[in-house]
Amino acid sequence: MNKINQILKSQIKKIRPPIEIFGDIDKAVGEFCLSLDKKLKGEKIKAEIFIGGSLAKNTLVRKDKYDVDIFVRFDKKYKSDEISKLLGRVLGKSVKKIHGSRDYYQKIVNSIILEIVPVMKIKKPEQALNITDLSYFHVSYILSKLSKNNKLAKEIILAKTFTHAQNCYGAESYIHGFSGYALELLICYYSSFLKFVKAISSISIKNKTIIDPARFYKNKNAVLKELNKSKTQSPIILIDPTFKERNALAGLSDETLLKFQKVCKSFLTKPNNSFFEKKDVGEELKKKYGKKLNIVCIKTNKQAGDIAGSKSKKFFNLFSRRLNREFKIKKSEFDYDDEKNIAYFYFIVDKKKDETIKGPHVTKVENLSSFKKAHSKAFIKNHFAYIKIKHDLNFARFFGMFKKKYKKVVKEMGVKRIEVLN
Repeated sequence: MNKINQILKSQIKKIRPPIEIFGDIDKAVGEFCLSLDKKLKGEKIKAEIFIGGSLAKNTLVRKDKYDVDIFVRFDKKYKSDEISKLLGRVLGKSVKKIHGSRDYYQKIVNSIILEIVPVMKIKKPEQALNITDLSYFHVSYILSKLSKNNKLAKEIILAKTFTHAQNCYGAESYIHGFSGYALELLICYYSSFLKFVKAISSISIKNKTIIDPARFYKNKNAVLKELNKSKTQSPIILIDPTFKERNALAGLSDETLLKFQKVCKSFLTKPNNSFFEKKDVGEELKKKYGKKLNIVCIKTNKQAGDIAGSKSKKFFNLFSRRLNREFKIKKSEFDYDDEKNIAYFYFIVDKKKDETIKGPHVTKVENLSSFKKAHSKAFIKNHFAYIKIKHDLNFARFFGMFKKKYKKVVKEMGVKRIEVLN
């Protein structure tokens, strides 16, 4: 335990941004917000600005590029579907539009990425018309917790760094992990990073774990009964303390949780600073498997980030299913680089033995006809159709056949480039 505590102390010093960074960020954000506020008032637009994200909560993590969430809360007299265009008009051409559930904007000031998000000013979370409308309540809730226990900030920083290093950070559909807000809630609930790691390690994937910090519900059955079924599919249900109808971990998948649990157990057994260091997935796999590793690289024509990442993951799943027909997949990994907007698929495969597949009975005329159409070399034995399948392809030949056969699908899925890198 002493070793773990020493590691955590050293990590806090390492991952906290240097004090001068806060000055640079405060200056950039302050000047931008002052200018934006003048423009809003100049056009007589009823809206107020507030800072969200890690900067507002003092949970900023050291990194190469810093991003700050700036929310513009529009008065209820405006329509939800018009505030994005309205904000864009005020900001002018110096910003980049980012498509999302509600479009927002991005501007880089002195290497600091400002993300300007339009939201509706609402009095109650139940009035939210978009998930971003809840941001004000999320910031207020976390700040109230930090004001009672300021040590929680460093625990949150540890949790975010650790989770990010293990590729489990983010609710995006190509990650299905822990969002920043969900991690903040979990740390506030468990009171420390170490307790959080221990708790996650012991969770049973077979039985849903329900965490209800505000105690909105009487018991587990009440949660499962009252919440919309689509919000109870995740292995951990984390009831948002600002909005009882929301599961803050709805995006978490069984696959990601199992992967994260494995890492947590390893860290507790053999604690090491390397658990907080993000590794290059490709380089790690190359070191371990060498020439046995098959690498596929794709680039879509979609917007970088969640949209392109999710589309790439969907294509990865399709490719994996088709690959599995020809080979035994011993290991597969997906990695998306949002800066380059490129996805990488990594596979270790073994050849399958040739097999004979049984088809329909001869009396099932329609099914038999379809089977023969799909398999020109089908034969009948003991009143059943059969087909012998030879698995004699190597990865390169399979890839070439895949590209040719699924050319139309590749185009429909927005994949503009696909190639094997080895």
